[in-house]
Parts: sequence; structure tokens; C-alpha cells
Amino acid sequence: MSDEEANSQSAESNPVLRRLNRLVGEWETEVRIDGQTFRGGRETFNWIEDGAFLVHHSETVDLSDAPTEWIENAPRSAVSVIGLDDSNEEFTMLYSDSRDVFRVYHMSLSDGVWKIWRDTPGFAQRFTGTFSEDGDTIEGTSERSDDGAEWDVDFDVTYRRVGE
Repeated sequence: MSDEEANSQSAESNPVLRRLNRLVGEWETEVRIDGQTFRGGRETFNWIEDGAFLVHHSETVDLSDAPTEWIENAPRSAVSVIGLDDSNEEFTMLYSDSRDVFRVYHMSLSDGVWKIWRDTPGFAQRFTGTFSEDGDTIEGTSERSDDGAEWDVDFDVTYRRVGE
């Protein structure tokens, strides 16, 4: 089998990659920060390279009413490429955003729980999202830590699937 043929079957034939199908499509987001709710963000997940990688595009809602610290630090748009290390069933996410931030995250998606994390000294981050039973809503929390031991909630987010 050629590399191209193997690649075209990646997401269909690999049961670990198939887990990511839960994310594929378009989502609207609702972010909650310091008791305020901001709606209108958009997230899309699409397969590329015949199912070998998943691309995640994010557009942030107008946060002009958000706390100043959030406005100064939140990206307006972001893109990530998600791939699989099939030796340990862990995903890696290459991330970049409109602030010229570039990061590498670890990711898992199993049993209806989506996790993203990075254990960088001085600024560790983690996200945990739980899918609704019908798979059309994800409730999540993003946290940050300066020391990797004590965690603070950065924001809460709800993803709602748009159409089919």
C-alpha cells in the first residue's frame, strides 16, 4: 500500500483517530469570565491530508466588555493542527494565534472527555471538556498555573454544534 493510500484511510481505519470525529464540524462558543458571558465565537474542526490530521480554527467573539486583562491577552483567532502518536494513543496539538503565540499541547479524547494540556514551567495550562450525551454540546473549563500545583480557572466555555 502506498503512503497516499494509507493516509487516505487514516481517520476511517484508525480507531484512535476516529475519536476526533466527535469534534468535526462547526461550533458556536459561549465563554464565561468573571461572571460575564460572551457569545458568538466560532470553532471549526476539519480533516486534512485524507484524515491524517485535524485542523481547528477559532474566531473569538467581540470581547470589548470583557475585563481589561482578558482583552489584552485573549487571541482574536487561532489555528491548531492535531495529530496522533499511535505508539501511546496521545494527540499532539500545534497551536498558533493572532498574538503570534506558538505552542505545543498534549491532547486526549476518550469516553466523552476532551483534555488539552501543557506543563510548561511558569505557565502551565489545562482544559477539560465533557460532551453531552447527544454529542452536540461540550461544557469545559480552562485553567492556568504558575507552579503546576495550584490551578486558577481562566474561563469556562460551552461549545454548541451548529447544524450537521
